[in-house]
Amino acid sequence: MSEVQVGDSLLFLTDEQLRQGIEAMFFAYRGFTVAPDQILEGTGYGRAHHRALHFIARAPGMNVNRLLMILGVTKQSLNRVLRTLIADGLVESRVGRADKRERHLYLTEEGAALEQKLSDAQRKWMRDAYRKAGPEAVAGFRQVLEALMDGEIRQSHAALRENTP
Repeated sequence: MSEVQVGDSLLFLTDEQLRQGIEAMFFAYRGFTVAPDQILEGTGYGRAHHRALHFIARAPGMNVNRLLMILGVTKQSLNRVLRTLIADGLVESRVGRADKRERHLYLTEEGAALEQKLSDAQRKWMRDAYRKAGPEAVAGFRQVLEALMDGEIRQSHAALRENTP
C-alpha cells in the first residue's frame, strides 16, 4: 500500500510509515535542542528564552507584537520571558519612534554572544545532518517542514526570510 500513483503524483503512506515519521520528528527535535539545553543549564533560561533570543537576533528592532505572532505564545508568557532577558541585560526594549506604545527589541552584546553560542551549536548539528543526508534530502526536508506549517506560521516564516540579509 506504499505506492506512488504516477499519473496523480500522490504519495500514499501507511499508518506505520506516518507513525515512524512522527517519532522521527520527536527524536530529531530532541537532538536539535540537546546542545542549547546543555548551554542553558544552570542559567535559569530555557527553550522559550532561546527562541526569543533567536528571533530577536534574526530581526533586530522587531516589536513585541511581531515576536508574539512568530512565537505563537500568550502575551503573559512572552512578557515573563522578556522581563527576565531585559532584567539580566540580554535584551534591550526601546520605545517606538512612530508609535510610543510599541516596544522594539534588540539584543545587547551579552545577549548576542549567548545567542551566537546557542545558534553555533544548532548550526553544527544541522550542518552535520545535512552533509550526511545529501543535497536532495535537504531540499525535500525543507519542503516537508514548510508543508507542515499552517497558514499563519507559513506567513511568519516567509516574512522572516524576506527580512534576512
